[in-house]
Amino acid sequence: RCIKMMPNLAGFVLSSVEGRVAVEYIDMSAESQSRKYAFKCHRQADLIHPVNTMSFHPEFGTFATGGCDGTVNVWDGANKKRLINFTGYPTSISSVCFNRDGSLIAIASSYTFEEGEKPHPPDEIYIRTVNPMDVKPKPKKS
Repeated sequence: RCIKMMPNLAGFVLSSVEGRVAVEYIDMSAESQSRKYAFKCHRQADLIHPVNTMSFHPEFGTFATGGCDGTVNVWDGANKKRLINFTGYPTSISSVCFNRDGSLIAIASSYTFEEGEKPHPPDEIYIRTVNPMDVKPKPKKS
């Protein structure tokens, strides 16, 4: 569904309709390739939601994902941890984007027809202020 380059250009993240995100590296050395992985996200019990959109935080290199479950998650890809979950949107998240300095995130809530034609909430754009502590990678525990 979506592909985004890492800010340091070392690799990219790739989302899927199967509720997964893959973290891939461009350098083909065994060391770099050993760091790649995929993880499950945007799931509720046995219900799997597509991951529609992603955006990297410009300062910290963490990234946000938006899914058909109507939530936005921010991930620390280096430490393989979810940092925060933003909920309460009326329908699918079709797009997310941090601003240039990472102090804001724009979130588009728009039904993406994953369940076919049906009545749905109107499209809306939300602008959230970003607390740096919510999107900054946490130190690895020893």
